[in-house]
Amino acid sequence: MELYLPIAELSINPIIFLILGMLVGILSGMFGVGGGFLMTPLLVLLGIPPAVAVASEANHIVGSSLSG
Repeated sequence: MELYLPIAELSINPIIFLILGMLVGILSGMFGVGGGFLMTPLLVLLGIPPAVAVASEANHIVGSSLSG
């Protein structure tokens, strides 16, 4: 099963995103840093354009801030 990301023009397996999210969550909790610090470079390594990766993490920050 592939997940197509139209803005990034990329198809990727969603399991990779789940594993990546779990890994970033564990590391963020251990080191006390925000997830964007780790997730943005990893998204770029997966082939997502840097502008899309930064914009995605900016949206995650807004969502986290609104949720408390």
